[in-house]
Amino acid sequence: MAKGDDAVMKKRNKAIRKRLHKHSESSTAVSARVAAIIASKKRRKSGKRRMCEGMCFSLPTPDDPFNDRHEKKDLKGKEPKKKMSSQDDERGFVKGKSAALRNGTEARNVTLEQKNEKVVNLMDEQKSSMISMNSLGQKCLVDLEEKVKVIRKKGEHGQHGWACENLNHPSKFLIMCLNSIENALRHDGSYISEEDKPLFVNEWGVEFWKYYSSGKDILETSGPSSTVEQVAWIVSTAADTIARKEKEGMTFANPFLLFIVPSQEKAAKVRSICKPLKALGIHTVSIHPGASLDHQIQGLKSCEPEFLVSTPERLLELVTSKAIDISGVSLLVVDGLERFSNGGYPDMIKSIRQSISGTPLTVVFNDCFNHASVPLVQNLLSRSIYRLSLSDTIASLSSCIVQSVNVCTSEEEKLSKCIQILDQTYGNQLFSQPLKVLYIFVKDSNLSKLAAALKIKGYSVSSDSSCTISNFNDSEMKPAVSMINIEQISTADLEEYEIVIIPSFVLPIDSYVHVLSRMARHTVNGVLHSFLTKENAAVAGPLTETLEQCGQAVPEALRNLCLTAPMWEQ
Repeated sequence: MAKGDDAVMKKRNKAIRKRLHKHSESSTAVSARVAAIIASKKRRKSGKRRMCEGMCFSLPTPDDPFNDRHEKKDLKGKEPKKKMSSQDDERGFVKGKSAALRNGTEARNVTLEQKNEKVVNLMDEQKSSMISMNSLGQKCLVDLEEKVKVIRKKGEHGQHGWACENLNHPSKFLIMCLNSIENALRHDGSYISEEDKPLFVNEWGVEFWKYYSSGKDILETSGPSSTVEQVAWIVSTAADTIARKEKEGMTFANPFLLFIVPSQEKAAKVRSICKPLKALGIHTVSIHPGASLDHQIQGLKSCEPEFLVSTPERLLELVTSKAIDISGVSLLVVDGLERFSNGGYPDMIKSIRQSISGTPLTVVFNDCFNHASVPLVQNLLSRSIYRLSLSDTIASLSSCIVQSVNVCTSEEEKLSKCIQILDQTYGNQLFSQPLKVLYIFVKDSNLSKLAAALKIKGYSVSSDSSCTISNFNDSEMKPAVSMINIEQISTADLEEYEIVIIPSFVLPIDSYVHVLSRMARHTVNGVLHSFLTKENAAVAGPLTETLEQCGQAVPEALRNLCLTAPMWEQ
């Protein structure tokens, strides 16, 4: 075969092999992701890396989170070099060389110190603040110290020992729970908002969330029993707490929320509000006398609910038979206190409360302004509380404050009873902390006589403007006793005083209502004592109406004084 033919044959065979190789590659095509990895590897081996791949050789570390200790290439285009003459070039070379010889080590040290200082400052800023998303989806800086704080205290808030503080805004999960409940209720047609506002902007709910985050008990005194919006905020806040605790590795062997209701209908209503949370991992069980006890026992054995809604009588039956353990309940809600104030319900509520270990955060809906419900509320709320009410009525603002009205025959009897109340307060051993007592006087009253009587009892009256009374012996165990003039009522801070005494009732009824609605804001043990004589018959009628509006017992002597009021006016 000629040499030319051999060359032609080799060329033809090479073309055939190339065509076959190309066909085989197309039949075994790789995915786009693998092809990208292969291409990146080829570029890296050939030295043609892209600028975005610059971090392949210097990843950030905990010691160097901002990668400042590695030499980074400037991603910006370099500025064109300025042309220099030979003389300038030579001068610059000599100058640079001498500067380097003179300051070489010092310059490098200064540069390293600046870089290290920059890293420390940036790390401090990162620790002091973080970027979070608010409920509207906007970025905002949040102080880590003001973020959710969990303060663990032994023996408090059930078995979980938690007291939470959240000083910013409700979490995304809480808003998601509220939206889930609202969408489900609107779909069923069982929820129609009068203002047509979403649940997460409900005024009551926002106030509840603030008080709940503080870790204090809550007394709700708006009037009626819990509404749909109120129940939705309570269960959503509890679900949010469970979610945060589970992220911290905490588990719940017992129900987290115990919702006590007065009837089967109310239990079904509360459970229907909680039902949409099942998709988010929150299981609710309703217990009431409408179903057989054995059926409910079997149902409780097959599940571990986070929320438990029950009537008191059926719950006691299950607790007595050890079908359910409520010792680790962290949030207790008592709804419909008016129904529980009669019959044997107070004893049932006390037994349920005793079955819960520790001090769970308690929410009480007090729809009964009768003074008969005060002992039950005091049993449930033994710690410092927040009063939550969107109503500005006298009955709502003065809920659980006992109004004691005494009609005396002489000024000496009034002074004697005023001192007796003070002695009883000192000798009262029912309260863990001393109560604060306040006397309210008028300018022409017998202030000097009372001060002299208190000095005989061993008290000392200070001469300053506040007229504070204190005892030299065991003063730390005594309540703080103060005196103010009637003209100071509008500016005085009355919310810390549990006991207020008005020795001479000559103040207007508006001032009396002002004191009643602003005293004892953080306790359910408030008492307002008033002393009248026949000379005060003109205010007996308005005072009687105020007592009746607040559901307080009206003394017979005060009613008789009302009958004599026209005679005194003449």
